[in-house]
Amino acid sequence: MSKFRKVLKNRNFFFLWLGQIISQLGDRLGQMALIALVYLRSPGSTMDMAKILSFTIIPVFLIGPVAGVYVDRWDRRRTMYICDLLRAVLIFTIPFFLFYYKSIVPIYIIIFLVFSIGRFFVPAKLSIIPDLVDKKDLLIANSLVNVTGMLAAVLGFGISGVLVEWVGPKSGFYLNALSFLISSLFIFLISKRFGSQNIDFMELSREIVETIRKSVFQEIKEGIFYFIRKKDIRVTASIMFMLWSALGAVYVVMIVFVQDVLKSATKDLGLLVMFLGIGLFTGSVFYGRFGQRLSHYKIIFSSLALSGIMLIIFTLTINRYPCFFTAASLAFLLGNAISPIMIASNTIIHKASDNEMMGKVFSSLEIVMHLGFLLFMFISSLLAERFSHTSILITIGCIFSIVGISNIIVKRKIPWLD
Repeated sequence: MSKFRKVLKNRNFFFLWLGQIISQLGDRLGQMALIALVYLRSPGSTMDMAKILSFTIIPVFLIGPVAGVYVDRWDRRRTMYICDLLRAVLIFTIPFFLFYYKSIVPIYIIIFLVFSIGRFFVPAKLSIIPDLVDKKDLLIANSLVNVTGMLAAVLGFGISGVLVEWVGPKSGFYLNALSFLISSLFIFLISKRFGSQNIDFMELSREIVETIRKSVFQEIKEGIFYFIRKKDIRVTASIMFMLWSALGAVYVVMIVFVQDVLKSATKDLGLLVMFLGIGLFTGSVFYGRFGQRLSHYKIIFSSLALSGIMLIIFTLTINRYPCFFTAASLAFLLGNAISPIMIASNTIIHKASDNEMMGKVFSSLEIVMHLGFLLFMFISSLLAERFSHTSILITIGCIFSIVGISNIIVKRKIPWLD
């Protein structure tokens, strides 16, 4: 703790740390306000929920590759506070469009712009830390940013859900805009100035086009060929794709299911996500402590089977006995069941990938995972217009369980997993 206190005494780092916590809370407020907005405009509509939430996900792989080109050339501090200012202004206009326009298209555009701007903020935040602290304090600073960022994100869902339920989506957007303004102020107060290069915009434009060509198309191509050649990575990538596709299929249907069963727009939903996040955290800690004793193979498929069973239990129990405390307990257990899958899968890729291919593998994997997430989010949303939410969630849980149990029984021999 003394090391953390020492780093936080660094005025510049303290402002960055405080700003990112407030910014994380702002992100959660925005997401909950969007969910509440759909709940009020189209209660029970999974497709409308999927449409609006897709614009928060698309920028991850559409804007991410080009954002780094700008961030590397701009003053990072200025990039961050301008990003937060722009996000504040854009979010502040959402209630105006809600009041004066019947069409939701302008809100789609604003959401896409807000989350696209966020893709510039994230690399700037990660890149500025070495400029603010001494090299010997870098590990502590990064640990502090990551841990508090995770806690702010997890707790932010609970706080935001309660706030938005209490004040409504319109005020939720105003609070979201205010949080970005406060974050922008703290980042602006960072006193150290960082030199930015003189920018040749023509050259920068050419580099962006080249970056898109290389980082998106070329790296996907190289990553896919690498997946084909390396059996271990191919198997793990297919597991990750299946997991994220299932998460996408569950995402919107679960939101509407919880709203319908617990009769709450965001309060119970936000708190349940918070308990799920706590479960993910405790599961990660437990697996990190004791997971070395078991093979990655057994962990992944055992967790898949257990996650499927927990999803079925959660759905049936909450549908029959709609009690928040029961739902929170089951969400916590579900988080514990899911967490080892991601850790074990990432560990396998680290062990199996050549060092020079690591970046391409993870960037290609991220794009593949998000595409699976988006695709199955819309497929399940369409199905939810015809079939009950309960049946869809149980079906996904059964698929998880069957895949996990069948692979455990068959005992496929993958030597590197042992």
